[in-house]
Amino acid sequence: MAKLYFYYASMNAGKSTTLLQADFNYRERGMETMLWTASLDDRYGAGQITSRIGLLAEAHKFDPDSDLWAAVEAENAERPLACVLVDEAQFLSRDQVLDLARLADEANIPVLCYGLRTDFAANLFPGSAALLGLADALVELKAVCECGRKATMNLRVDERGRAVVEGAQTEIGGNDRYVAMCRRHFMEKRRVAAEAPREVGADA
Repeated sequence: MAKLYFYYASMNAGKSTTLLQADFNYRERGMETMLWTASLDDRYGAGQITSRIGLLAEAHKFDPDSDLWAAVEAENAERPLACVLVDEAQFLSRDQVLDLARLADEANIPVLCYGLRTDFAANLFPGSAALLGLADALVELKAVCECGRKATMNLRVDERGRAVVEGAQTEIGGNDRYVAMCRRHFMEKRRVAAEAPREVGADA
């Protein structure tokens, strides 16, 4: 039976690289795949999954209104799919995660999702929360904090490298906006930022 997988990690843990390697492994054996990524993240161009080490692949884009069940079923009718791979899975809705679970259960297509577990305030993303509850297999990918310990948190920083403690849950960015950290140093830097006097005219 096919399964729904959730590969989760902090920033800079190689999630996209791992996804692209899995996709390559399927295609190298002559198997068909379908790749998805969030339309919200357009840093590397529309419909493209790009890793920090230079690997890339074209992908379908999903937004909150995308019907993943119908789209994958239509594609599967044209070319039988061996696997569906989803990048930026934290941006999925709960209904879309249910569609992906249905694809594994009813269409017998393995679904591999890759994404962040928590946001810059250590709160679960909706897609991640649904995947943590529904996925058959949970796999943590490892990143490293500046202290050498496992990084599990995503610290949002401003242009001066200071921790940001307020703002919208989603703000697209890379190394210029986020730093992967262990919980101890994540909490420490947020506490220092929260206690520091606010500079006049400074960005949050």
